[in-house]
Amino acid sequence: MNPNSERLPLALLGLVAIALVLSGITPFDRATWWMEVAPVMIAAPLLVATHRRFPLTPLLHVLIAAHALVLIVGGAWTYAKVPFGFWLQDVLALDRNPYDRIGHFMQGLVPAMVAREILLRLRVVRGRGWLFYIVTSLCLAISALYELIEWGAAVALGQGADAFLGTQGDPWDTQNDMAMALVGAITGQLLLGRWQDRLIGRLGGLRRPL
Repeated sequence: MNPNSERLPLALLGLVAIALVLSGITPFDRATWWMEVAPVMIAAPLLVATHRRFPLTPLLHVLIAAHALVLIVGGAWTYAKVPFGFWLQDVLALDRNPYDRIGHFMQGLVPAMVAREILLRLRVVRGRGWLFYIVTSLCLAISALYELIEWGAAVALGQGADAFLGTQGDPWDTQNDMAMALVGAITGQLLLGRWQDRLIGRLGGLRRPL
């Protein structure tokens, strides 16, 4: 494997690892931190273990790292109290901290690009219409599963789950979260799909146009 191709994944892994350690020193709520960063702790070892057998495109490495940082920041402060969210709330004159919406947008965008790359490279799907439909459906399913996990946490922890839920008094928070994931999934495929195709082609994983 070309040593140059190793530099970006290693740099991103180092950045995420540093952010994870720093976020865990004095998080706003320790239980919430564990729940928010759990996906990072699960995904990172899997990516390291499969990197040589199934190297991802540079685009996907960057997107996954960005999503990890969003989760880590949310875990450190809780989504409703992230300082950047308060700044954005003031700039856009919003009635709530929107960082949670950013997190759910990424929850749609990044899994969409992961699923798209895997389905293309393994030649699971033929035809762009079916690819778009299946990827979008997978992302909605992931979003729904996450909302069920949040519901389970709320039932199990009671008021202790408020920081994890981050509803900020919005009775439609679940629906809004899933809508943002849907927007993220669609946006990623429309804006980044062709770029991803070219990068997959360089890996030898997309030899024929859809």
